[in-house]
Amino acid sequence: MNNFAVKELYSDKHTSLPSVSSLLKISLGLILFTMLSTALVYAETMSVDVEGTSFDVEYTATGFTVDDVESDSGFGSLLFTVDVTDSIGILNLVLERSFLDSTFEGEDDPFIIINQFGEDLVFTETTTSLSRTLNIELPAGTIEVDVIGTSFNNSILSEPVEPPVVETPTVEPPVVETPTVEPPVVETPTVEPPVVETPTVEPPVVETPTVEPPVVETPTVEPPVDNTPKIQCGPGTVLKDGACVLDERCGPGTVLKDGACVLDSTSQSSGSSKGMGKESLMGFVVAFVIAGIVAVIFGIIARASKSSN
Repeated sequence: MNNFAVKELYSDKHTSLPSVSSLLKISLGLILFTMLSTALVYAETMSVDVEGTSFDVEYTATGFTVDDVESDSGFGSLLFTVDVTDSIGILNLVLERSFLDSTFEGEDDPFIIINQFGEDLVFTETTTSLSRTLNIELPAGTIEVDVIGTSFNNSILSEPVEPPVVETPTVEPPVVETPTVEPPVVETPTVEPPVVETPTVEPPVVETPTVEPPVVETPTVEPPVDNTPKIQCGPGTVLKDGACVLDERCGPGTVLKDGACVLDSTSQSSGSSKGMGKESLMGFVVAFVIAGIVAVIFGIIARASKSSN
């Protein structure tokens, strides 16, 4: 009885549990549903104008909204205008390499992603041969996101590639050179005539004697010495026959000097001394006479005064 009850209970439990294959199918269905619902809800595209040509940019916005996207072909950048509603927004951006890429010397180079203040934003990247996917974190307060690459690589912006010019080589016919046979050169020996050396005869050197003229000594004639004693005469006299006599060529009181008659200074001095002696004597006599007259007058006055007394 008990064994039968246990078997029935065990069989009931096994019949109520689903199989493993059913669980796998349910799981796969849920995963597919989640992926499809996510793609349908968040995947968006926005048209971007690049030099008059419109391109679609695929992105996914979580916790924010995208208001506008602008391109700058000069810097190879995309400028997103956003409004972050959550504390942190996530921008999932898929960039086709044929549209916008960032390379350096043929190798992938990281994108530069900044906000309106020029601050770098945190992001991760997943790359394939055809695209580069960026997951960018947007803090609250972010209003602009600038994604900077190197250039827009689409067919519109890229320079046209000219096909290589294949140069067809021109085949020139071989030039057959005809050898020119030169006649042998016969060298004729040149016979040089013998060199006859003519001796140079130098004329004899005749030395002409130099005749010096005789030296004539001129005797030096000394002038005769006048041993006659020199007699000096005074003024107004001349030397005549060895004696001083009066010079009669000038008048009295003058003497001959430098061929002209001039006054004799000695006679003038003697005359002036005689005149001065006469004048002094006359002055003395006059003074004596005046003194006598004065004495007589005083004597008369004295007598008159005595007689009146």
